[in-house]
Amino acid sequence: MDIKNYIQNSIDTKTKILNNIEILSTIQQIADVIVEGYKNNKKVLTAGNGGSAGDAQHIAGELVSKFFFDRPGLSAFSLATDTSILTAIGNDYGYEKSFSRQIQANGVEGDTFIGISTSGNSKNIVLALQEAKKKGLVTIGLVGEKESEMDKYCDYIIHVPSTSTPTIQESHIMIGHIICALVEEAIFQK
Repeated sequence: MDIKNYIQNSIDTKTKILNNIEILSTIQQIADVIVEGYKNNKKVLTAGNGGSAGDAQHIAGELVSKFFFDRPGLSAFSLATDTSILTAIGNDYGYEKSFSRQIQANGVEGDTFIGISTSGNSKNIVLALQEAKKKGLVTIGLVGEKESEMDKYCDYIIHVPSTSTPTIQESHIMIGHIICALVEEAIFQK
């Protein structure tokens, strides 16, 4: 592996994002819809697999705790963190229902669900998006550059312009950070 080439690839992908008006606009729209949900006492639910599960937890943590400044916590939950729930659903219904079942139980109309998948085709994320749509949640997807199954079920979707899983994940967390910062600033105006 060439270290400089790896870093340059990450920079090039982020430069493409920086210069893509549609992606920048969608980031702002996502932040706006999350803010609107919070103004109506709604919550944010997140989910992903593997590294994307880590990103889902990270985003929820930034909303609940703080991002740039001290302020009251915002209601957010990662659906990838409760091993008792995940293993019960996996055992009783199959792994593909690990997130949809939680949305069925805990999602309410007006909540926001953020599904993260580098391929955009993770069955458990697709089923979660379908359940979220059925229940009236706002659906958001963070995926790689290729069109995917998630495209059909997302109100807002961001395609990171890369096919490299690590590069896509690096960009997903950057986008997640920007969304958290915009939400925090809009609600608490610091």
